[in-house]
Amino acid sequence: MAIPKPHGGELKDLIARDASKKAELLSKFDTLEHKINLSERQICDLELILNGGFSPLTGFLSEDNYNSVIEKSRLTDGTLWTIPITLDVSNVDGLKVGEEIGLFQDNEIPIAILKIDSLWKPNKQRESLIFSKGDLEHPANKYLFEQAGDFYIGGEITGAISLPKHYDYLEFRKTPSQLRAEFESTEGWDKVVAFQTRNPMHRAHKELTERAAKNIGGKVLIHPVVGLTKPGDIDHHTRVKVYKEIINKYPEDTQAKLSLLPIAMRMGGDLEAVWHAIIRQNYGCSHFIIGRSHACPGTNSKGEEFYGPYDAQQLVASYKDELNIDILPFRMITYLPEEDRYVAIDEITEEEKAKTVNISGTQLRNKLKFGQDIPEWFSYPEVVKILRQRNPARYNQGFLISYDFDNKNLSKTQLTNGLLSKFLEQSSTRFFKVIDSEDFVNGIDSQIVNDFINANSGLIFNETDNGNVQYIEKNHYIIGKDIEIEEKDDVDSVLEKVLNFLKTENFFV
Repeated sequence: MAIPKPHGGELKDLIARDASKKAELLSKFDTLEHKINLSERQICDLELILNGGFSPLTGFLSEDNYNSVIEKSRLTDGTLWTIPITLDVSNVDGLKVGEEIGLFQDNEIPIAILKIDSLWKPNKQRESLIFSKGDLEHPANKYLFEQAGDFYIGGEITGAISLPKHYDYLEFRKTPSQLRAEFESTEGWDKVVAFQTRNPMHRAHKELTERAAKNIGGKVLIHPVVGLTKPGDIDHHTRVKVYKEIINKYPEDTQAKLSLLPIAMRMGGDLEAVWHAIIRQNYGCSHFIIGRSHACPGTNSKGEEFYGPYDAQQLVASYKDELNIDILPFRMITYLPEEDRYVAIDEITEEEKAKTVNISGTQLRNKLKFGQDIPEWFSYPEVVKILRQRNPARYNQGFLISYDFDNKNLSKTQLTNGLLSKFLEQSSTRFFKVIDSEDFVNGIDSQIVNDFINANSGLIFNETDNGNVQYIEKNHYIIGKDIEIEEKDDVDSVLEKVLNFLKTENFFV
């Protein structure tokens, strides 16, 4: 079986296209009147434009192509494309159609030259409808209205200078051209099933992908996201360490490769699943696993799922004649403890189903939080060790306590003194510190506070204005909000409530 052709018939490797004129392009870049520093999401999008992962795209969508994708999930030439790839900016003053502009990484690394063919102000309300019917809590729509600029620039990349600069896991950052070359030159790699993930893998995932590969007589590509995922997801450093352990667990006849995908996920459910399939086809994969609730960000504040569990599988199946990649629907794998083996849930009897055991994502997080045992049937000891290093039990984590109340009977000074004393009484292994606005004026910032928390420190912010600490990533609890108080409460009763809360959350044992 031949490796599938890229989407649109040709891999648009712009870096290879322009490699011979890199010096010329760098000189030209210096002369350009306008240059744009790219956001993290734009860097991800541009990397996949430059390396061919977004074939047949050769730039950010023009206004006509944008409108066609929004309305029809197609480019103007009829090619299937489901996600708008846009270059958003806050203003377009001085820019004009036909002009070439430079695209920077970190305000200093020249990445590409783009020739503008469209400048417009999009109808964001209309664009938002493609993601969960415009639900404003959807991550893509929150980005659209809260972060994206008000104007879009469309245009072709006329000069591909270099891929964005990365410093980590370079041996696993394979481009579509590199992976295709590896598949073509290695016996047995003409059939490859890709597995998309933004989470750590466990034994069930390994069993699932191994079975999928055996069913097609091929190999496995673990192709995880290392660009932007859902806020709150486990960081990619932890996940990559897990993936590196997992690929060593596959048997010799079902080998696995690891390659990292620098994509900015939109969490777009069914539309994103089609997009992911196109990308894996461009990377040379013959098969792609579509999971239950693929690329679904969960539920909104009303408890409603953004997407149905099988929306993604159904939409991808509807385009099967236009995709040159076969889709393997996810089959739930479960564990039979009496037989010490994993089985597909649809291959066993109802009686056997009643004997199966599983650990959900929530249960796993709680086991990590409370330092509870994670059985080997669920995950490999090497994987659990990595997860515990990054997600230690709460009694080995730091925290921040701050205030938000207007009860004039409660002295912040006495609360602060009392909290510090109570914390020191409870633990001699955790460093404790009181901070206030002056600390921020004198050089401390939210990132340093995050670092303190990650280093197992207990912090108290002695202010009622939480502006300086609103960007704390985790373990920030506010007296008056997260820890409720009443008018009748005095300092001693508030101290007791805080201590009970922290004990319940397992910060003190």
